[in-house]
Amino acid sequence: MLLKTFGWSFAVTALGLVAAVFYGGWTAFGIVAILSILEISLSFDNAVVNAGILKKMNAFWQKIFLTIGILIAVFGMRLVFPVVIVAISAQLGPIEAVDLALTDKDRYQELVTDAHPSIAAFGGMFLLMIFLDFIFEDRDIKWLAWLERPLAKLGKVDMLSVCIALIVLLVSAITFGAHAHQHGGAHADKAETVLLAGIAGLITYMIVGGLSGYFEDKLEEEEEREHEEEEAAERAGKPKSAVKLAGKAAFFMFLYLEVLDASFSFDGVIGAFAITNDIVLMALGLGIGAMYVRSLTVYLVRQGTLDDYVYLEHGAHYAIGALALILLVTIQYQIHEIITGLVGVILIGWSFWSSVRRNRALAAAGGGGDQEKAEVSSGV
Repeated sequence: MLLKTFGWSFAVTALGLVAAVFYGGWTAFGIVAILSILEISLSFDNAVVNAGILKKMNAFWQKIFLTIGILIAVFGMRLVFPVVIVAISAQLGPIEAVDLALTDKDRYQELVTDAHPSIAAFGGMFLLMIFLDFIFEDRDIKWLAWLERPLAKLGKVDMLSVCIALIVLLVSAITFGAHAHQHGGAHADKAETVLLAGIAGLITYMIVGGLSGYFEDKLEEEEEREHEEEEAAERAGKPKSAVKLAGKAAFFMFLYLEVLDASFSFDGVIGAFAITNDIVLMALGLGIGAMYVRSLTVYLVRQGTLDDYVYLEHGAHYAIGALALILLVTIQYQIHEIITGLVGVILIGWSFWSSVRRNRALAAAGGGGDQEKAEVSSGV
């Protein structure tokens, strides 16, 4: 199971490290290895959240996520995205931007640093909406019950998530955006840029998330109808009919996953510049890390880990909320990637330990029914 799920990740790691040695020697090898670890540590919460969505898809779409999805993640977000940032911010053509990335790495890094406020605002707002919509939803299983119960009651207020997100964006634009960090330690007033980028992130979430939710409901309805048709066909002795509509629903969920992954990758791409400004090494290192995140997502789904450790999804969403706020703060202040990674690891580790304690309590109580399982205290 382990080799089947992580086999491609191991192969990509070997090829990527060999390519790094040929490209820049053992120094490049070390840089790529460090970037891979950085990406994995920053994106573990991404894998947990992805798994919660991916488990609703069939084996075909899980395979698409590992093949086409990884191409989008590696080449789209880890290679093309940094070039697009430079092309837009410096008003250059795509060919000129690529040439700049390969021939004038220092200038390229300066342009990406100057574009960071808009990137952080867009990604921060997208991730913040994911966290708010999760925390305001009334769930049977609660991790931090003392916090989640009152928030679930507040969540009954229409559009509360959007209102809070807009308030956070406005405050961020006025405070952090007015003194946005630029290359060389300088600061500039980019409040308008932060505001526009944040609104774009909010709109993107509402469009993609709304479509995904709509088609997810359609998928559930279609699966139920297909199941009824298959049972009727079996009773009548007829061959089972295949229903294609579920493919459309899965496609939009796949699209949502890709936009979600893109938002998670912002901090990894920006943080990579603290280690290297070589776009080739960056793509190799972050690409290897992204491959492991993909494999880990599928592993969590196939092992049923989220069903066994029910607070993991909570911990991942709290890590998303922390990452969203960190991204907004980095508009003005520099925060080391180690801190960002540790926040996510601590929250997910805490939620895992809480899940273990819950499972032990259930085992000691002799299992119990669904209602009893929902009410077992997490001990926090």
